[in-house]
Amino acid sequence: MNSTFPQQQLGKMIGTIAIIALSLTGVIWLQKSLIAPETKQLTPEEYEKQQALEKLQLNVYKNLPSFGYGNIAADWFYLRFIQYFGDGEARKHTGYPLSPDYFQLVVENDPSFVDANLRLSVSTSLFAGLPQKSVQLLEKSLENTPSKIVSPLYHPYYLWVYKGVDELLFLGDVEAAKHSNTMAANWADTYPDEVSKNLARRRRQTVEFLENNPDSRVAQIGAWSQVLNSAINAEAVERALGEIQALGGEILVTPDGNISVSVPEHID
Repeated sequence: MNSTFPQQQLGKMIGTIAIIALSLTGVIWLQKSLIAPETKQLTPEEYEKQQALEKLQLNVYKNLPSFGYGNIAADWFYLRFIQYFGDGEARKHTGYPLSPDYFQLVVENDPSFVDANLRLSVSTSLFAGLPQKSVQLLEKSLENTPSKIVSPLYHPYYLWVYKGVDELLFLGDVEAAKHSNTMAANWADTYPDEVSKNLARRRRQTVEFLENNPDSRVAQIGAWSQVLNSAINAEAVERALGEIQALGGEILVTPDGNISVSVPEHID
């Protein structure tokens, strides 16, 4: 009787063990960080060294196969990104240059992870200053995401919305933004709920604005309003509010603290 494993089966077993170990390590690391957060004040050089080490680890992970456990790996990379993004003190010194690395790892392991991909898109374009990379990764996500899937927070048509925001606001690619907004409207129209129908209507209005006036401030205010609605920290809120006001939009704060945006009639 041959007691040796076939090479393919052995490779899969090793991969499974590696993914489980990776996940357990991530859970323990996150729990430790949350229960006993680092209180020691590091120097800028030490923060840079930490980031360099994290970059090295992420590059290693990019070359590891998932062996069918892509969803688990994507969850872990997203949790790791949340920890990275939320370390405000470190980000003051290093910025957010690793955002596209986390984004790439999530997309490659679970391209249909809509909620994570949207947050990673904002971080990559707005905070890391790499909107072209964000668009590329959103395209890869969209290539592998059906128009109708169950997602905890956002329907998949928001991937087209965010792609259109990057193209309009940061890349100045009006034609690409028109296409993305049209696709967002088409996907949203396949959903029966009123929120999706309203979004489809607004996306088509955006396309109309851009066709009649490629430099439409109305469309730009709408795009920044989308950034505001999806802001993941105070810095993003302040940036979006400042841009909306600079374009002539009006900021309204309701008595219960909610923020809404209106566009004066004279704005084209």
